[in-house]
Amino acid sequence: MSKKAKRQLETVLFSLPAIILVCLMMYLPFVLSGYYSLTEWNGISKEAEFIGLQNFKTIFVESSDFRESLWFTTRYTFFFVIFSNVFALALAVVLTKKFKAANFFRGIFFIPYIMSMTIVGFIWKFIFTSGFEKLYEITEWGLWNYSWLGDTKLVFYSVAFVGVWQSLGFYIVLYIAGLQAVPKDVMEAAVVDGASNRQKFFKVTLPLLGPSFTTCIFMSLTNGLKVFDIILALTKGGPGTATNSVTLQIYKEAFTNNNYGLGSAQSIIYFLFVLILTQLVLKGFSRKEVDL
Repeated sequence: MSKKAKRQLETVLFSLPAIILVCLMMYLPFVLSGYYSLTEWNGISKEAEFIGLQNFKTIFVESSDFRESLWFTTRYTFFFVIFSNVFALALAVVLTKKFKAANFFRGIFFIPYIMSMTIVGFIWKFIFTSGFEKLYEITEWGLWNYSWLGDTKLVFYSVAFVGVWQSLGFYIVLYIAGLQAVPKDVMEAAVVDGASNRQKFFKVTLPLLGPSFTTCIFMSLTNGLKVFDIILALTKGGPGTATNSVTLQIYKEAFTNNNYGLGSAQSIIYFLFVLILTQLVLKGFSRKEVDL
């Protein structure tokens, strides 16, 4: 056997276990989910009853639960992407300045990200209830007396705030890396040309942060679309269905209502929605990147 054939055989043998594992854990369940979306199955009976496109008809025509959860997830994702990137970029610019406590504050902002999102949700649930109640007793400010998790008009902002707060440190790190990668000679050339600090930031630094923007926008978009554990810990989708995300809706339909067929149909639709949206956003931002 030639050396080239040996290398090819080694590549196949070493890759085969990973390929089998990925197929068993990802592709096979996806194919089965597509089949179960055409059936009525409670997850217990041996055979699933084939009902064709009835589950999809239920989603689009007969029930509004999925559409409402999709609307909440879209609003949450929009809020999450905008504020997490704006705040992260602003803080990254500050933390790239040379001052003694810069590294300390970088660590402080990153700590929430390494914590479990479920734990973060329970911590903020305690803060929104008992913590704010205690602050109201001390200060008597009306701000602390609102029902931040019980009011359908306020709960959205409470959940979105916790999501942004928890993930902010990760995006700060990415933006700091992008800012530090900006060539110094380009900045020096801008100074020589008489550019002000504002002009340097908006005309030079921001265009050169294209790869960082693409990465952060894409990751914040996907994190917003798959939001689940923070909502489960904070509100469990309530009050009513005010914070019912798509992922939580699929979980409830399949594992609480034991309607695996309808849950599978919802997951297929959401997969296509996420696939199209992320590809459009990724292509849009990739075209705006500046090559040095």
